[in-house]
Amino acid sequence: MLTSLLDNDFYKITMQNAVIKRFPYAHAHYAFINRGEHRFPDGFGAALRREVDKMASLALTEDEKRYLETTCPYLDPTYLDFLAGFRYDPTEVIVEQQGSEVSVVIEGPWYRTILWEVPLMALISELWYVLREEHAPDNTAELIEERTREKIEHYRDLGLKIAEFGTRRRFSFAVHDRVVGALRHYGGDTFTGTSNVLLAMRHGVKPIGTHAHEWFMFHGARFGFKMANSLALEHWVDVYRGDLGIALTDTFTSKAFFESFDKKFAKLFDGVRHDSGDPVEFAKATIEHYKRLGVNPQTKTIIFSDALTPERVERIQAFCQGRIGTAFGIGTNFTNDVGVEPMNMVIKMVKARPEGQGWLPVIKLSDVPDKHTGDPDMIALAKRILSLSHATPETCP
Repeated sequence: MLTSLLDNDFYKITMQNAVIKRFPYAHAHYAFINRGEHRFPDGFGAALRREVDKMASLALTEDEKRYLETTCPYLDPTYLDFLAGFRYDPTEVIVEQQGSEVSVVIEGPWYRTILWEVPLMALISELWYVLREEHAPDNTAELIEERTREKIEHYRDLGLKIAEFGTRRRFSFAVHDRVVGALRHYGGDTFTGTSNVLLAMRHGVKPIGTHAHEWFMFHGARFGFKMANSLALEHWVDVYRGDLGIALTDTFTSKAFFESFDKKFAKLFDGVRHDSGDPVEFAKATIEHYKRLGVNPQTKTIIFSDALTPERVERIQAFCQGRIGTAFGIGTNFTNDVGVEPMNMVIKMVKARPEGQGWLPVIKLSDVPDKHTGDPDMIALAKRILSLSHATPETCP
């Protein structure tokens, strides 16, 4: 089901480069979280295990390396040489099935294990439909073409910028490929690119992404919750020197993030990404924060990427128009809109072992309380340190 090392989201590659340069001795432990409480069919774990084992043969091709050299000049030659020699190690992944429950954990050096999350989720999603014999309609190709065309033309009429972020919960690679092709064909300037590096290369569009929650989660374990946001941003700037300038806000809640996002960072970063909570309320808070710092919000951008549908996008844009720049990263609504129920699942870093330290739980304090992840005691500690109100955490294994 996976045929290329680049069938992954771009932010994994950009984070891997940063991890190699800043934390080469760190270890990480990830776990699959079945938010939808899906019941897996017999043999699912064994089928996933076989696909994971096949990933050991994936390697960067010369054409793929040249593409990254040309398209992403901020990825230096030493990193690209490393990536050319990189191979997945399936022993880093443990898959177990007990009845209808499946457990997946990943553990090893952070600079290696960081690449597993997105392709594993794509495999889990595609296998879910294959083994349950949930088929797309016979006219899937025409259906995808028509639905994608309608959506992107609607966004174009609204004057929006739209990227595709749907690798992790796609129906299949074939559907994903067709969606990006249709977006490229019908989107014009409205379609800004895709998070999937292989499909960006295949369709001649921009690969899009910067960093994810785990970058900040690790900093929380390594440096403490008070310093996590500031140092995560500082280290990102040290590596990329002004490139890849969209900052993720909600690892320890946006409230805590904006307390660290001072005038220096507000000017250095092109904008911020929203990933949880009410998007309009977030936009209000972001605009006010820029104004307090004396930064014109109309020179900045918010990337919205949380469970977007055409209706949600229209509501957000109606508020932001004339106040702050916007762009939208749309995932499952593009890549799994074939008449089946998308899965509700994530894979998250749950423990980290910084250099010279033991294993520590890592946590995420979403702007939506029931999306908190991690050790309950550590979540309670973080909320006390950051002066946040009580909320019920979602625990990880």
